[in-house]
Amino acid sequence: MSNPPIDSQITFIYTPNLAISADFYERIMGLPLWLDQTTCRIYRLSTNAFLGVCQISASSKGQFIAPPANLIITIVTQQVDEWYHTLSARGVVFDTPPSYNPQYRIYHCFLKDPNGYLIEIQRFEHDLPPAP
Repeated sequence: MSNPPIDSQITFIYTPNLAISADFYERIMGLPLWLDQTTCRIYRLSTNAFLGVCQISASSKGQFIAPPANLIITIVTQQVDEWYHTLSARGVVFDTPPSYNPQYRIYHCFLKDPNGYLIEIQRFEHDLPPAP
């Protein structure tokens, strides 16, 4: 028996200051705003993948203390160097410049958003299995 279909995917992260986060994701990252829910702003990453950034509040899940150290928001693109140069020109300081990781056969770089969430920009350097 197969699973029912999945139409899209949204990852939600939380911030103590939605205005600063919105500025980063809209102006610096240049992500298109897909849906503004006042206390959450949802950005389109690709056709069916989204990133939601929500203001932490009494009604949100948990409390914002710090982003989890084991969470990585990964953006997959063939243009890793272009993203690196574009964001560097906009003032982003990267944790690591683009480099090849032989263990996973990926080319990637890392930066952090204003809340400290780790963002990886990567491309796979090998053939991937076909989508189901």
